[in-house]
Amino acid sequence: MTGDDELLQVEQVIERLITRYPSVASADVELTVRTVHKRLAECRIRDFVPLLVEKAARRDLADRTAPAADDVVL
Repeated sequence: MTGDDELLQVEQVIERLITRYPSVASADVELTVRTVHKRLAECRIRDFVPLLVEKAARRDLADRTAPAADDVVL
């Protein structure tokens, strides 16, 4: 995978997650994805980086949008 391919795929991840998490500001989604992508900058094998970025960003965003235990009404 070339660097351009990876960047294109990361952009696609951002678009997918903006759609998936409409309650989160698109700028926050983009910041989350780019932060995760930077954490993986030193990985030698780049083929799975976009997948790993999406998985980690999705987890971070889901944690952010999940209701806190105090907010749950029974």
